[in-house]
Amino acid sequence: MDLPAGIPAALAALAAPGPHPGLAGEMKLFGQFVGSWELDVTWHEGAHAGQTAKGEWHFAYVLEGRAIEDVWIVPSRAERLRGAEPYEWGTTLRFYDAAIGAWRSTWIGPAQGAVIPFIGRAVGGEIVLEGRSAEDWPMRWIFSDMTPDTFRWRQMRSPDGGATWRLYQSMAVRRAA
Repeated sequence: MDLPAGIPAALAALAAPGPHPGLAGEMKLFGQFVGSWELDVTWHEGAHAGQTAKGEWHFAYVLEGRAIEDVWIVPSRAERLRGAEPYEWGTTLRFYDAAIGAWRSTWIGPAQGAVIPFIGRAVGGEIVLEGRSAEDWPMRWIFSDMTPDTFRWRQMRSPDGGATWRLYQSMAVRRAA
């Protein structure tokens, strides 16, 4: 794949023009997000409760089209240029694992010191990723209300082992122009 001059060889080797032909059907679940998005994030609990920020989210096919990687930046680069305090610039790598019939997904957030593995599946009209919070509580990341140009995302945590769920963070996401 030809990339602009100055792009390191590692990034050029990472990028893929589309889904791997043998996985085209499975890749649709997260492939629908490939491209760039703008978002408004709200924290409902934790150290940032009550705060909001504008961000950006970029999804791409990678690793021979066998995976989808995203880069999540909050606040957005434009907001940072205006003086907004950085929160996170992280990435998620996702791939479909036929052996378990689900997606393996790992979020890496270096500013927050986070490495969180998830297992994700379509559940009704949503995508639900299940993992554990830093406090070792069950956690769900849920994509919902998906259209070609918008979706919602929320993080739910359960401090009581799954008996009840609390909204920790949410995002309203729209495709970038």
